[in-house]
Amino acid sequence: MDDALEALYGRAHAKRGFRAGQGGSLDPSKIVLPRWLDEMKQLFPASVFETIQNHAIEQLGMAEMLANPEVLARLEPNFDLMKVLLAFRGRADAKVAEPIRLIVRKVTEEVERRLTKQISHSMSGSRNRFRDSQHRRMANFDAPATIRANLRHYRPDRRQILAERLKFASRQKRQLPWTILLCVDQSASMLGSLIHAVVMAAILSALPALKVKLVVFDTAVVDLTDQLADPVDLLLSVQLGGGTNIARAITYCEGLIDQPSRTVLALISDFEEGGSPAALMRAVRRLAEARVTLVGLAALDEQSSPTFDRAMAARLAEAGMPVVAMTPDRFAEWLSSAMK
Repeated sequence: MDDALEALYGRAHAKRGFRAGQGGSLDPSKIVLPRWLDEMKQLFPASVFETIQNHAIEQLGMAEMLANPEVLARLEPNFDLMKVLLAFRGRADAKVAEPIRLIVRKVTEEVERRLTKQISHSMSGSRNRFRDSQHRRMANFDAPATIRANLRHYRPDRRQILAERLKFASRQKRQLPWTILLCVDQSASMLGSLIHAVVMAAILSALPALKVKLVVFDTAVVDLTDQLADPVDLLLSVQLGGGTNIARAITYCEGLIDQPSRTVLALISDFEEGGSPAALMRAVRRLAEARVTLVGLAALDEQSSPTFDRAMAARLAEAGMPVVAMTPDRFAEWLSSAMK
């Protein structure tokens, strides 16, 4: 165990001015990475292996891990690894494209399974508990239907029907579907939120009475709505980094709105505007005045602890777009409440 750890952390200590490790290095000529990974898996519990793996990739410059298909096949798929691979993908050799896709698919499917359960509960389960009670009022009481349903309980001696089941008429009006418009910043700092937004968009698009649109942006704007059926392909198509023009993205989204009062527009960004702040504020004010439900999400991930431009967030809130940070399940609950 000491030798295996020295191979990784000894190099890091040497870079920081400590004595050089005596147990070897990660240079390809001195240690075979696939064998080292196999040894680490055997020596440590899965949770410890994942931590060491993340340290090796993110902190210690172990880029050779991500350029070798054999090494990638031995890595333990997890969310942090997927983030690294997505960020690295643009610089990766074509020979590792398929191993990267397999890891992204496995992690995405796990995220999707978890979020599907949370979103289904938030968007339908919690509201269904009250569905009957909304109609059980005397104004909705259906006497003919109640009599028909309880005729077998007629008591000739008392000339009465014992109503064991009461019937109520539904007075729900036919309503237009809601549109959920997710506008997501492609900045590298927003990668975790981007992943969750993509998976949430795919899940929400499968729910009835909802129309979901997904737009990503940097200095350009790309509409990915037609790719929601496969979140893996969608994630592998996004381009991370570059500048940020939020005003252009919001103006584009404004053109997608048909029914403002039944539209939710969620801007997922760190609000580091590289475009025109004045144009952004004008667009947000127009949307708020049109009664679009607006929210700015500084984070949409499990940690919900963002770094963002607080001054710009305050200006957006003043213009009509409150800014918060939410976990995906909390965002689903918020959506359910906003669409009631």
